[in-house]
Amino acid sequence: MNSKTTLVVMAAGMGSRFGGLKQIAPVGPNGEIILDFSVYDAAKAGFDKTVFIIRRDIEKDFREIAGKRIEKMIDVDYVFQDMDDLPKGFSVPDGRTKPWGTGHAVYCTRNTVDTPFALINADDYYGQKSYKILHDNLVANNENCMVGFSLGNTITENGTVSRGVCEVSDGFLTGVVEHTALDKNSGIPLDTIVSMNMWGLLPSVFDDIASDFVKFLENLDNPLKGEFFIPFVVDNMIKSKGEKVRVLETDEKWYGVTYKEDKETVVEAMKKLVKDGYYDGI
Repeated sequence: MNSKTTLVVMAAGMGSRFGGLKQIAPVGPNGEIILDFSVYDAAKAGFDKTVFIIRRDIEKDFREIAGKRIEKMIDVDYVFQDMDDLPKGFSVPDGRTKPWGTGHAVYCTRNTVDTPFALINADDYYGQKSYKILHDNLVANNENCMVGFSLGNTITENGTVSRGVCEVSDGFLTGVVEHTALDKNSGIPLDTIVSMNMWGLLPSVFDDIASDFVKFLENLDNPLKGEFFIPFVVDNMIKSKGEKVRVLETDEKWYGVTYKEDKETVVEAMKKLVKDGYYDGI
């Protein structure tokens, strides 16, 4: 049994919706951003190291804004999501500037990550219990898994959201259906399990990602805009390869800034969590 685990953070697009890393507004009482809380939670849950997937052009700012502080909490490695990091025989289509998507981001870590790992978005707050159940399941059961949130814990008062609604059978994922424009009045029960892209994956997934990425590139409909996503890989693992992905339900509340008005809610929530002693020493 491999009890070592890694937190992999997809941070290449971090700050893009705010006009760059320097524009990411702190949400913690001491200037922390969401990522500080996420890594604290992961370290507390037992993860041994963090791998940040970033772009080369944000490396300096990223180390300044987040890396330096986080390196005091946990071992840190950096991986660059380079557009030309492609399987043998493929090259970047002329004129393409858009990154290849989350599946490619994880593909770029194939030579760095060799343990079971959690995969998260840099801009999302998932809650301490979510990291704990994910870590403990990876260590105890050595199986692919995902953390499922109740829809009601992931919506905002400030507009609608897109969510992946999970189809679950006997505790295992059978599919994820993307729904757009969800809010509390959408007619979908608020206790419906949704995916917030918090995955627990084994290193064997890199073989799945590599083979699916080759297929994606061979059948690229839109050379300038087509993207390769992790849920596509997971879906293929379940439906074509018969692999199992356990759904770990959490009652944690998800926080993120989908709309600029959400920031106030996140700031208030973090202030309360810090005051209640969840983040001593952050």
